[in-house]
Amino acid sequence: MILNIVLWIIFGALAGWIASMIMKTNASMGAMANIVVGILGAFIGGFLVQTLTGTAVEGFNISSFVVAILGAVILLAIVKAVRGGTPHHA
Repeated sequence: MILNIVLWIIFGALAGWIASMIMKTNASMGAMANIVVGILGAFIGGFLVQTLTGTAVEGFNISSFVVAILGAVILLAIVKAVRGGTPHHA
């Protein structure tokens, strides 16, 4: 259980960074924001997969990493929609 949480945090950090590059928000986000978005996205992705399929996403494998990235992309899309698009650069 603890190992799964640690793995999701690591996955989340990487997923947040990759998702921010996919969504083109990397330049406007700091490293900590990428990590937080990725971790939250990993939990969102895991929750959605478990809800839709009835199967838990566990362990350190490529499918759980993809789920984390997709969850982070979904979260970034929601954040961009709420903010009204891409944040303006100074």
